[in-house]
Amino acid sequence: MAAKIKKGDKVVLLTGRDKGRSGEVVRVMPTEERAIVRGVNMVRRHQRQTQTQEGGIISKEASVHLSNLAVADPKDGKPTRVAFKILDDGRKVRVAKRSGETIDG
Repeated sequence: MAAKIKKGDKVVLLTGRDKGRSGEVVRVMPTEERAIVRGVNMVRRHQRQTQTQEGGIISKEASVHLSNLAVADPKDGKPTRVAFKILDDGRKVRVAKRSGETIDG
């Protein structure tokens, strides 16, 4: 199945503690059906000190399930569903169902 959410996409969270917040997808893990979004779903973790980095409590992004994310519409930034369309030149592009605008390409 084609990927509806890709690295670099601007997405909006639909549920959870950060509902309504948006950010850029940093990493997608298709086998686990999860993604990491910059600045969203922040957790605090204890980090052991090593020679290269210092220890302490650090904040980092935790993964979010793909079903809790929606691509932000390029026109107004609101969450939208994604459709696929084949252009005249044979390219397959993602299209926002809300506005009809192409997401990539």
